[in-house]
Amino acid sequence: MRSNYLFTSESVSEGHPDKVADQISDAVVDLFLSRDPVARVACETMVTTQRIVLAGEVRCSQDVFPTLDEIEKVARDTVKKIGYEQHGFHWQTAEFACHLHGQSAHIAQGVDESGNKDEGAGDQGIMFGFACDETPDLMPATLYYSHRILEKLAQDRHANVVDFLEPDAKSQVTLKYENGRPTGATALVVSTQHSKALSSDAGQKQLRDYAMTVFEDVLPQGWMPADQSQIYVNPTGLFEIGGPDGDAGLTGRKIIVDTYGGAAPHGGGAFSGKDPTKVDRSAAYISRYLAKNIVAAGLAKRCTIQLSYAIGVAEPLSLYVDTHGTGTVEESKIEAVLPKLVRLTPKGIRTHLGMNKAIYLPTAAYGHFGRKAEGDLFTWEKTDLVDALKAELA
Repeated sequence: MRSNYLFTSESVSEGHPDKVADQISDAVVDLFLSRDPVARVACETMVTTQRIVLAGEVRCSQDVFPTLDEIEKVARDTVKKIGYEQHGFHWQTAEFACHLHGQSAHIAQGVDESGNKDEGAGDQGIMFGFACDETPDLMPATLYYSHRILEKLAQDRHANVVDFLEPDAKSQVTLKYENGRPTGATALVVSTQHSKALSSDAGQKQLRDYAMTVFEDVLPQGWMPADQSQIYVNPTGLFEIGGPDGDAGLTGRKIIVDTYGGAAPHGGGAFSGKDPTKVDRSAAYISRYLAKNIVAAGLAKRCTIQLSYAIGVAEPLSLYVDTHGTGTVEESKIEAVLPKLVRLTPKGIRTHLGMNKAIYLPTAAYGHFGRKAEGDLFTWEKTDLVDALKAELA
């Protein structure tokens, strides 16, 4: 690994078109799981000017199957909560179309548990988990601060601390690393949709002044770029037309924002809109859980884990651990221990993390990882394997 370098990650707000789509898809997942904990959902959403379109496959007990009106309501409520009441995209007046249909019986026969057959993976694929000791949440610092900037904008908008912000926004943070540790920002970017009240030069200055206070509030003391010209606030100019009216949004187009900001590999599968039988989601969550516990246990400063699956097959095809030269024990020994602590089948993962619940909408903005485990939410962020790992390996 290089010791001295610059690295950048980006984030997007809850009002970014792709994130609007992700949140609607996960609201649908939660609706079905709230009715039937073994429901199957693969929901894709497209949003554009005054239009919301759902498509995909579902399965649910018929006596509790959500009605079309109920599905439409959760979609509209999600958009309302985000804050879209614009001429070009309004939670109440946007056209809504639902093209969800039944899950393929051929997929079901391979995935479902029956007789002596354990439940199989919902698809083939590779999934990665990652953790590092750059932040208290054991996340890459570049992504951590990119998320925090946009969360602060959203908090101020919802609380009416400022009255000129609209929901769509993006951020980007470039940090300088010395001896492998982040030491400060060399460039910061935020682009945020705003009201027409800020269309003048004075309004744009007001926006920049506000953004500077956000940067200073979020970043550690002394981390602001020394070169103020490397702080970019709405660098293209006015940003009045935004959200799905400015750019169509689709589920699953922000997978790097959702995970590790480019600091770790990604298997390629999106998370939002998928029930936890889909290993794209559940195996990525358990991989993060295992990597985080390894770092939290002091067994490594940096850890990447890969799992792979075949559709219809319960056990993973491979388990790979890489501590990037920072480990205190051999990776092969960690690989031998992990399956003893957590059964890495789809059912085993869901049981261990309590995933057959309506817990997914909160994951769909500001990252699936690096969040606070609270009750049933973000259970994959717990570090409750630390003692067991130490007992086995330390």
